[in-house]
Amino acid sequence: MNLLPETEQLEIIQAAGEFLAERMPVERIRAGRRAEATVSEELWREGAEMGLLTLGLDEESGGSGRPFDDEVLLFIELGKRLAPGPFLACTLAARVAAGCGDVALAERIGSGHASVALAVLRGDGDARPVKGTFDLFDPAGASHALVVARSGAALLDIDSLGSLTRVEAADPGTRIASATVESAEPLHWLPAEDEWIWARATVLAAAYLTGLAAAAAARATEHAKTREQFGKPIGVHQAIKHSCVDMEIAAEAAQAQTLFAAITLASGRADALLQVLSAATVAGSAAVDNAAAGIQVFGGMGYTFENDMHLYLKRAHVFRHLFGEPTDVLAELLAQDRAQ
Repeated sequence: MNLLPETEQLEIIQAAGEFLAERMPVERIRAGRRAEATVSEELWREGAEMGLLTLGLDEESGGSGRPFDDEVLLFIELGKRLAPGPFLACTLAARVAAGCGDVALAERIGSGHASVALAVLRGDGDARPVKGTFDLFDPAGASHALVVARSGAALLDIDSLGSLTRVEAADPGTRIASATVESAEPLHWLPAEDEWIWARATVLAAAYLTGLAAAAAARATEHAKTREQFGKPIGVHQAIKHSCVDMEIAAEAAQAQTLFAAITLASGRADALLQVLSAATVAGSAAVDNAAAGIQVFGGMGYTFENDMHLYLKRAHVFRHLFGEPTDVLAELLAQDRAQ
């Protein structure tokens, strides 16, 4: 099986990367860390016009109709660029709205004129009706909230969640609020038997984590090549050299597993759950471990707020816990039957 991107896929990713580098550079995260929202409405719509939210959505619903692995490659690029904003929630919510027949809402979300917060259930609760305590990611300016569960995905009016309590996030590029809901009926409900949104969400989160892992490895390796001590690059020392190699291998493994999970999910293979859980585990570990190792490679500079490496580590922790705690995911993975 060929897991290498094709020419057309590379062109799409290159265009997205250039936009993110120019309009959403990493420096904006530090500069805007006290702003209510991580991305302005104007900039968000600009990215939406490029199709960043609807790459995998069918053309009848305002999307590009690209296969799932194209979306995965896009989210890897988003991770590499540390792109802030509700990319994951809006991408999934547009698909839920379209799957429920609400093409108008899907187009509003896909065009950036409606924003969606990701509501992650913490502890006991349910997605239909929506009840329990939720962490909401990027709620500023959101008109809707998306709840993703194994049984399906619920799209609801954000006002139905009641009052939101702001939570201070460790990641300066993430905004979080919490809400406790006694009972709220979703505006739209897409059951897992119609489309397995939870698995799709988990793979896209793994793709973002893969991008974080790859970027951390690249930045650490570049620093090891250019930073000199005693007249030699620090990369000549085995401790640094081996660490950089391990980081690159971890990033490559995460990308291969995540792309394979996307292919098995899209093709309906019997071992799709195994591959999805594997992607979450491998990519999550790679992102956290690579960012932590990268801080060590940068030495004293790595511990400063001005250095980007801590941003990769903090974002990795956010995405790693979105759709399942790492220990629970690993336990379920180990309980699976062998792959085909």
